[in-house]
Order: sequence, then structure tokens, then C-alpha cells
Amino acid sequence: MKEQYTLTFYTEDQMGLVSKTAVIFSRRKISFESFNISSCEINSMYRFTIVVTETFETVRNLALQIEKIIDVYKCYWSTNSEIVYTQTALFKLPTHVIIEEKVQDLLKQHNAHYKILERDYIIFEVTQQETQIDFLTKELTKHSIIEFVKSPRVALIKSGKGFTDELEGF
Repeated sequence: MKEQYTLTFYTEDQMGLVSKTAVIFSRRKISFESFNISSCEINSMYRFTIVVTETFETVRNLALQIEKIIDVYKCYWSTNSEIVYTQTALFKLPTHVIIEEKVQDLLKQHNAHYKILERDYIIFEVTQQETQIDFLTKELTKHSIIEFVKSPRVALIKSGKGFTDELEGF
């Protein structure tokens, strides 16, 4: 049965790493739902976070291939229940829409933080789970969204050990 998995792997800065990763996924006809590269807790290393919906067996094999083909230290795969994750979205709405009580209630429910208030538009930020951001987007679409952008997933594995402990064994 297919399920959403988050793959997390650690590597040093390398040329061509993104393209090598893309090749592994494209050969297997697996699409990214989210792809994020960020610095991490270890100096001069990077954390890749990729979200896919696949079977356990496919994800396990994918992680093993990533460790074998790409020069990574470790590749973890986790279900949504095994991680803490979030996303951030920015919304731009016409200023006149903000006076509507329904829109104000939506923004309060989703803990929106105002970033810019101009005469013609307002920009606010929401940090939540993807499903909540998708719901808010659907609701705000009824009120003339000017622009919208959503970040990729950021995630941490819930287990007590971090990658730093495992790195000491290399």
C-alpha cells in the first residue's frame, strides 16, 4: 500500500548532487511531492528532505540506492507519524478583503502573521501542516488571492538520536 514517506539524507556540498538525486527518482518514475535542501546541525553538511508517496519496499530500496549511488552519509525514511514537519506559505490579498469578517476569522484560525500592509494589498505568512495550508488556500481563493507560494516540507525525526551521534561512527 502506498503511503507518504519523508526521505532525509546528509551530505557534504557536492557538484551535481541534485541532478544525481533527480536521476535516481526519474528512472523509477517517482515524483517528488516536496524537495528541500538546507544547512543542518553539522558544519559544512547539508540535509536533503524529499517527500514521496510510495510503498515501503520502494522507499527502502530508494534509500539504499541513494546511499550507494550518491555520496551521502546516511539516508533515513520516515512515515508522517515518525517525524515532526511543517511548511510555510505566503499569501498576498487585496487590502479591501481583510475587512471581511470571514477572512479575519480564517486568518486567526490559521495563526496568520502579517508581513506587509500596503494600500492595495496585504501579505501574510502561515506556518502549518500542508493540509491546513491547502484548506486555507482553497478558502482564500474565494476572496481574490493575488499571489501565493508554499515552501517545501521541513522535518525532524522524532527518535531521540540525531545524525550527529551516528556520524561519530563513520
